Amino acid sequence: MPPSDEMKHLALKNSAAHLAHGQARRDWLERSARWAALGVCGVWGVLDTPALWGQSDPALSYPSKPVRLLCPFAPAGGVDITSRALAQKLTEGWSQPVIVENKPGANGTIAVDMVAKSSPDGYTLTMISSSHSVNVTLQGHQPYDLLKDLAPITQATFQPYVLVVNPQLPFKSVAELIAAAQASPGMLNYGSSGLGGFSHLAGALLGSMAGIDLTHVPYKGGAPAMADVIAGQVHMLFSTIIQSHAHIASGRLRPLAVTTLTRSKALPQIPTMNESGVKGYEVAGWYGAMAPAATPPSVVDKLNKAMVKILKTPEMAERLAIDGSEPVGGSAAEFGEHIKKEVAKWRRLIKELGLKSE
Repeated sequence: MPPSDEMKHLALKNSAAHLAHGQARRDWLERSARWAALGVCGVWGVLDTPALWGQSDPALSYPSKPVRLLCPFAPAGGVDITSRALAQKLTEGWSQPVIVENKPGANGTIAVDMVAKSSPDGYTLTMISSSHSVNVTLQGHQPYDLLKDLAPITQATFQPYVLVVNPQLPFKSVAELIAAAQASPGMLNYGSSGLGGFSHLAGALLGSMAGIDLTHVPYKGGAPAMADVIAGQVHMLFSTIIQSHAHIASGRLRPLAVTTLTRSKALPQIPTMNESGVKGYEVAGWYGAMAPAATPPSVVDKLNKAMVKILKTPEMAERLAIDGSEPVGGSAAEFGEHIKKEVAKWRRLIKELGLKSE
């Protein structure tokens, strides 16, 4: 008996429902598979994130090999003393040695250029000194840009200069010296370690700020300048404390003032230039550590924290006192700002004096 129209209609309806149910199930399975894939990939993506595996921050494994710390000057000087003191303590605190390499030449330019062009991974560093902030202007063209090609780590030290005079001279204070210079312009002279050195610029800055005319007598080094002040051939000298301390103690030199804004711990009885009436006068030698400009900030921060911790110890203060230095140990940003200010300060004075490199 052939199926009725009603039965045919019911069969078609059931078939359509079956097909629809099958399609819906296939759609559901496909969507589930896509979500599952996304979920797995998402989880795997998170798990595969280098930060969670400790690979994105190079400071976590730093240092994993020896670190080179270049000293731009010869052994036994102040920068060398500071470099070796820091390197010794860093080596003791890390599992890797920090090796000091002296690379003197071109008034410190050679070592700094080597580091500026080295791999920015924190394994080749350099010390710099205040003379580098003078070189920016005095040397004209340099193979690196001090403010762009290097990353500051920390200022390690500062050291005052002391204005000393031959004790046979009548004046016993900076005010009396200035009065004598005003009365006889150009008659008073001062020695220096050479053109553009800090002992030269310190005298030039005094002349500029006090409005007096002092005659500069350059020498090839601080020692012969000091000898002529003691002998009475030259009236005065802005000297490092380490160079003049024994002569001050023996009475062969008379100290008038130190050049920093605060008194020196080595000569606490001697007033500052600022206290002596030359308001705002400040000349300070300093040393600091630098890395190549593109060194990861986390590595620079690790170096900063390690060096600052060392510089804040009494032992380090005692070692630096040999050079007449005092520890600083500030942030990398503070050191960067200090360098900028020093470059600008000496650029103004060098242009005012019309100085050119020898």
